[in-house]
Amino acid sequence: MESKESQISSSINASDIEKREQNIGFIDDSLKDKQVEQLAQDLGIDHKKLMWKIDLCVIPPLSLLYFLAFLDRVNISNAKVYGITKSLGLKGDQFNTCLTLFFVPYIFFEIFSNYALKTIKPHTWLSGCIFLFGCITIGMGFTKNFGGLAACRFLLGIFESGSFPAIFYILSTFYSSKESQRRFSAFFSCTCLAGGAGGAIAYKIKELDGRYGIHSWQWIFIVEGTFTAGLALLLYFIVPDFPENSRFLNEQERKFIKKKLEIYSSDSGFEIKNTLGDVARMFKDPIIWVTALAYFGLIVPAYGYAYFATSIISSMGYTGSAANERSIYPWICAFGYTNIISFASDYYKKRIHFTMVNAVVAIAGLAIVLGCQNNSEARYAGCFLSAIGLYSAMPLLICWTSLNYGGHLRKGTGTAFFVGFGNIGGIISTYIFLAEDSPRYVKGLSICIAFTVFSMVFMLAYFGVLYKSNKDKQTKEYQEKFLNLPPREQILSGDKNPSFKYLY
Repeated sequence: MESKESQISSSINASDIEKREQNIGFIDDSLKDKQVEQLAQDLGIDHKKLMWKIDLCVIPPLSLLYFLAFLDRVNISNAKVYGITKSLGLKGDQFNTCLTLFFVPYIFFEIFSNYALKTIKPHTWLSGCIFLFGCITIGMGFTKNFGGLAACRFLLGIFESGSFPAIFYILSTFYSSKESQRRFSAFFSCTCLAGGAGGAIAYKIKELDGRYGIHSWQWIFIVEGTFTAGLALLLYFIVPDFPENSRFLNEQERKFIKKKLEIYSSDSGFEIKNTLGDVARMFKDPIIWVTALAYFGLIVPAYGYAYFATSIISSMGYTGSAANERSIYPWICAFGYTNIISFASDYYKKRIHFTMVNAVVAIAGLAIVLGCQNNSEARYAGCFLSAIGLYSAMPLLICWTSLNYGGHLRKGTGTAFFVGFGNIGGIISTYIFLAEDSPRYVKGLSICIAFTVFSMVFMLAYFGVLYKSNKDKQTKEYQEKFLNLPPREQILSGDKNPSFKYLY
């Protein structure tokens, strides 16, 4: 019996190839908009109403999922202020080692996780990961020594690794490039809420210190882990799958979303089974390396801030609970700013300009914290600028990258790799703010500034690669080479299609 993939290949050999040949090259956005309007009429779809439905069914569940993951990832910084290092007898750089162990499996399991999503539906895979993540977090509250804490952090890295790239993979399959940034930023800004919530929860948990013989740092893990594991059960029912098999869409709506994104970008290739060879060939593309290096550069200062902002604020003379309280406000400002700037980015259909400007804001904030050593108010203001710049530049870069990949193969592999490779920066960030450098943290802050500049260099390189690629796609030589590819290769090429215009 003919395989499904063979049927797909044979069905596109005639009419679809002829259609591709007619539509080769860039199409004006206004014409694409008209094609989508006509498609909506043909299928009886109220486009605006459908987008509201997608927003409500996609963004809140994924935001909640990552809110829980990020909350449990960085709560160890709040626990440090409440004495985890003293209770467990951690010495030297053992605390930093525990932070590092989170990223080791995180880096290696991300591509595997996205690859698995084509076999195991996202709502099952992701809710399962978050449930286990919550259980391990509870376990951290009962660790007795360095070995126990290290083991828990390693397991957290395994179970959390699937969430971040999977979320961007899923988001990029529901929205076109011009619709995407405000949705991506609305999701990503939950990291700011999680950072603020972590400080707020830790501030209130201080009141539980000693109850039932449990220290306040233990209560942080127990309370937040229980919250995460419990909500993971809800996530099983509300996390969306891909548009092609999503439970909240009817057949006509699924067909519309799939065809709409083909008009704006390329064929999703959802029905085609990807091989390891297909995945491996992606690594010949310079785009995947340039984006990974740009993200890597931002991860170092971003995680550096997330893990050590409370310690830096504490070094300004505030007590443990006061430091946790004051760590909340920069996160809240970053949340508001990130969502505002995302609307501007979508409105002007620009990415490189906003990403670069926000990286400069981050550098200014880090420089203030570094330079104003004797002025605690100025250093605290620098924390605001650092959080605002870093946590707005990151979603801009991730959205820019994710939506410039076309098709499931390139979206799944590309998002997983640049997030996974970028998180090598997380390992670096755990060793740059050492206790011996307190209260000035000159080395850590200087490294954060240097890596932000490093990221800006590769953002510009990415812009250059995209600009050149768009020029090449308009040439007859490029178009003929694409049309000579086998039908399956044309679909899997995704954004390499001559009709796919990169956004920058």
